[in-house]
Amino acid sequence: MVVPALVALVLGLLLPFFVKPLLHRWNLVDIPTARSSHVEPVFRGMGLATAVAAMAGFLVALVSGLIPSDRSVALAVLFGMVTSGFLGWMEDFRGVSIRVRFLVQLLIGLVVSVAITFALHTSIWWIPLGVFAVAAYINVVNFMDGVNGISGLHGLVVGGFYSYAGWISGLPWLVAAGAAVAFAYVAFLPWNIRTGKNVFLGDAGSYFLGGAIASMAVGAFLSGVYVEYILSPVMIYLADTGFTLLRRMARGEQWYKPHRTHVYQRLTDVGLSHVGSSVVVACFTVLISLIAVVALPYETQDALGAGLLVLALVALYLSLPALIRRFSKKNS
Repeated sequence: MVVPALVALVLGLLLPFFVKPLLHRWNLVDIPTARSSHVEPVFRGMGLATAVAAMAGFLVALVSGLIPSDRSVALAVLFGMVTSGFLGWMEDFRGVSIRVRFLVQLLIGLVVSVAITFALHTSIWWIPLGVFAVAAYINVVNFMDGVNGISGLHGLVVGGFYSYAGWISGLPWLVAAGAAVAFAYVAFLPWNIRTGKNVFLGDAGSYFLGGAIASMAVGAFLSGVYVEYILSPVMIYLADTGFTLLRRMARGEQWYKPHRTHVYQRLTDVGLSHVGSSVVVACFTVLISLIAVVALPYETQDALGAGLLVLALVALYLSLPALIRRFSKKNS
């Protein structure tokens, strides 16, 4: 849909000019920690502008009649977006305890899942899965938001593929939501990758993105969208987070402590720039998503081959830092 995409893009480009002075006034500065990939203090919280841009684009689609059906589902998804972004903003602005954050994330997932379940008259047994998906993916995106450009590209890629999934499945609300997220986050990229002048999304932007993607995924799944369309754009993020968690646990490390051992962070350790690492993640995501889109119309044998190819790509991504390091040593 052109209208929500255009609204999100224009606001995404303009709102940071108004938000940045506020970040300076409120002293919202991200101080480097053991988990950080940056080495100097940087303003955080620009996700407030990006979240408002995406929500405005989606809301315009709602009130202008571009979403003629499943409006209750669209409102539930919008609720997930707004509340996730608000929780992240509160964490940026004043800090929220881990326990409260997790409980609120679960509550957001519960409201979104229950509302969509009753709107679509689907089985209530899917509700726990929806609750877990929303809470988990908010944290996954937050964990993965560690280098410049990664979240902007993730929002663009996932939003774009979800919008396509909505179009192919006849779900205008998903087309509009995906387009709004995609163009709001692509508008953030120029603010995030400028050398020496970049700003961060902060939790407002990463929580919003995680909540928006998860809420769209829950709505899409319960609306009957192919699970391949839903999972393929988020598979690299899930694999990176899950692999890193298991790796740390296997080493006896305190997995819940801050760290910078995600695959995308280790890619910067072996020589890639922040943007280079982000592009690698985005390219693998696009490849896996395209395989799902191409393979779905075909028979089981082709789908099985596509699934094996996806697993091979995931394995390649997870092993990429070690492969690059080995290649560098061999040629040094």
